This record gives sequence, structure tokens and C-alpha cells, in this order.
Amino acid sequence: MPSWIRRLLGILILFSSIVALQPLCQAQKTNNPIDWQDGPTLGKLGDIAQVSIPRGYRFTGKAGTQKLLELTQNPASGNELGAVVPVVDRNDDIWFVVFDFDDAGYVRDTEKDSLNPDAIIGGIRKGTEESNKIREQKGWPAFHVIGWSHQPYYDLRTHNLTWAILGMTQEPGKSEDRFVNYSVRLLGRQGIMKADLVLTPTQVTAVVPQFDTLLDGFSFVPGQTYTDWRSGDKVAKYGLTALIVGGAAAAAVKSGLLLKFWKLILAAFAALAAFLKRIYNYIKRFLAGKASDETPQHE
Repeated sequence: MPSWIRRLLGILILFSSIVALQPLCQAQKTNNPIDWQDGPTLGKLGDIAQVSIPRGYRFTGKAGTQKLLELTQNPASGNELGAVVPVVDRNDDIWFVVFDFDDAGYVRDTEKDSLNPDAIIGGIRKGTEESNKIREQKGWPAFHVIGWSHQPYYDLRTHNLTWAILGMTQEPGKSEDRFVNYSVRLLGRQGIMKADLVLTPTQVTAVVPQFDTLLDGFSFVPGQTYTDWRSGDKVAKYGLTALIVGGAAAAAVKSGLLLKFWKLILAAFAALAAFLKRIYNYIKRFLAGKASDETPQHE
């Protein structure tokens, strides 16, 4: 079997609208697990926060995000509340953001002036290798930490903690794939909203400003902001350093999402080469917002 056919057998678009292809995809329409909402819309992140989704982006909530992680070979923590993806041109690389909330309590920021990047990256490497045991059990490739893409920074004004890790995966017999996990921890009254951006190293310059703009539309619901904390509220048992080390290991595992985001097994699409090629071209046009009204027919 030609290599391009094998690659096509690994492609499945997660956006629910692509499943509307008739008649071949009709059987999958009711089984599509991801409920995407097109912007402009308001993405509800549980009952703790929300994020404004501009035009040109798509949002899915808790159930969709957890299914997305499973379909793309990443363990879900159970705390995921939402995911955001851009509507990209067919020639662009995909990137996305995953939100999840840790109700550990109010994190005191007394370590804001004493963060040690060298010690922290060592802890992240150790935690990531532990996470790889889960991936090995599931038959998934391991993720390895290379180093910092952006050293930890705490914004005293917004009470947000930011860092970025450069990592890589490598499957046997294949070249390595490098990824960046760009992480923001938005501190709140009852815990931490985690916003993890997954992208390639070459996308950092162009995508991070878009990510920052998205986060400008994030807000905790009234009464749940960092400054709403009152004596007697739950306080986290760790500070900023432990927040990075513990959170980064779990986030790093999700890097495998990047290239696998669109790739699921098309067992039902054991079709002729010409048909597969037409489906592939249709998908490319769809992602560019240029899909024609013609429905591919099995030949």
C-alpha cells in the first residue's frame, strides 16, 4: 500500500460539521463525540469562569475536551473544562488551548521573587518521565523535556503565572517531533485555572500573541477572583514552584495532541485510492473555509 494511503487512513477531522458529509459519513454523524461551538460565543468553563471566543475560533466544553484528549491518546485528569482551536487555513499548522481547573485552594504568591528555573526544569523532567509510564501502558509514544522555551514569570497585576516548555516525542523508526507547551496559571479564590497552549516551536512568535488575546477574554465569575479571597477560605498546600513542577508534567503529556489532533483511524474508510484522495482534498478545503457544496461519492 502506498505511503500516502497509509497516512490518509490516519486522518479524521474532529470538527462536528465535517461529519455532515453525505452519504458515506452519515453513519458517523450521531457518533461524533465533539460538540464544537463557533465564535463569536461565550465558552463556559464550568461554574467557575468563562472565556470569550472570537470569530475564527471554536470552543468545546468539558465533555468534548475530555473526549478530545482520549481520542488523541492523552490521559484526561477529569478536571478539563474546555478547549479552544482556531479555524486555520489548509496550509497552516494547528494549535489549541486546553482549560482545566484545580480546586486546590488559594495559592499564596510569596515565592514570586524566588523562582529557580534550573531547579524547576529538573523537577518537570522527573514528573514527565513518571507520566510516560501512563503513555507506555496505553502504547503511546513517550514525551521528553528538552528545556525552557520561556522561563517562569509571575505577573503581580493579573496574578497569572506563565512558562513554556520545549519537548519532543519520537516513535520507533521515525524522526523526532518537537512541541512547545505554553502554560498559564490563572490564580483564583478557590484554585487555579490552567490554560495550556500546545504548538510547534516555529509557531511561537505568531501564535502566542493570539493566545494572549484569547486570555484577555477570560474571567472568573464574580466572587471567584484572586482578590476575592477571604480569611477562612481554603489555602493550597503548595506555592508557585510546586504549581509549575506538578502542573507542567501533566501538561507536557498533552503535547502529543498536536500532530494527532486530526488523526484517528478511519477503519470505515477502507476505500479506493482515488476516493481517499478526494476526501483528503475536501478536508483541506473545509479547513480553509472553502469546502464546496459537492458531497464526495464513493467510487
